[in-house]
Amino acid sequence: MQEDWDNLLILDGCRFDMFSDSYADFLGGSLESRTSMGSASKEFMENNFYGDSFHDTVYVSANPHSHFVPEGTFHDVITLLDTAWDEETGVVLPEDVVAAARDAHETYPNKRLVVHFMQPHYPFIGELGQQIEHSGVGKRTSDGDLVSSTKQSKTIWAVLHYDLADVSHEDVWEAYNENLDVVMPAVESLCHELGGKTVITADHGNLVGEWIGPLPVRGYGHPPNMYVPELLEVPWHVIEAETRRDVVSDTPVAQTDAEREIVESRLSDLGYR
Repeated sequence: MQEDWDNLLILDGCRFDMFSDSYADFLGGSLESRTSMGSASKEFMENNFYGDSFHDTVYVSANPHSHFVPEGTFHDVITLLDTAWDEETGVVLPEDVVAAARDAHETYPNKRLVVHFMQPHYPFIGELGQQIEHSGVGKRTSDGDLVSSTKQSKTIWAVLHYDLADVSHEDVWEAYNENLDVVMPAVESLCHELGGKTVITADHGNLVGEWIGPLPVRGYGHPPNMYVPELLEVPWHVIEAETRRDVVSDTPVAQTDAEREIVESRLSDLGYR
């Protein structure tokens, strides 16, 4: 939060290597790696946001953990768990994050923006990814119950770890990268629309079967308090701008709490419960 930017676009669960391989030259920006302050979203938010105040900043988020950011931390927190949740895929889609960020910029033209996408974090929503059985995908009732479906109830990382389905590491890695490709057009549109200096980063990375020590075991997902490069090394991609935003700090907007049941349901859909 102490860095110089007008827009901070967070890709959830995006490893540095996967971003670097495909998007190192994205929009002519400059890319370097940074060490995240958490190996999971909640830890990332606690270490970057909690206990401080950023009343010159608005936080637009598709991540369920943003609901728990203490009131008064930001000028406003706009969570999309209820208003923009896509029942078919079990996640907030990139285009809905773009729409919310655009609205936030119009409402608060003199504020910095943190925009937190859920991709490339699973559920996988690309063409290949939707063919892989894993949780977070499946039509849900208004009460959050999963409608009859052939989809797995386990996270994709549990599916891999315990060999619960006929899916290969290679397919999951491809679907994971496909999720990054799905979100990047939305990121590009915001870079053009919002104006000002933009930084693209991630809250944490992800393990996809890498060996982790000291015991010779393979790791999956993004457990908290696990400090290995695949989880902590994230992109910091800077896109400069000739015109910068005139940012001012104002009294925070009073928050309207999302329903606890909705938040818990979304956390469950994304493998946090």
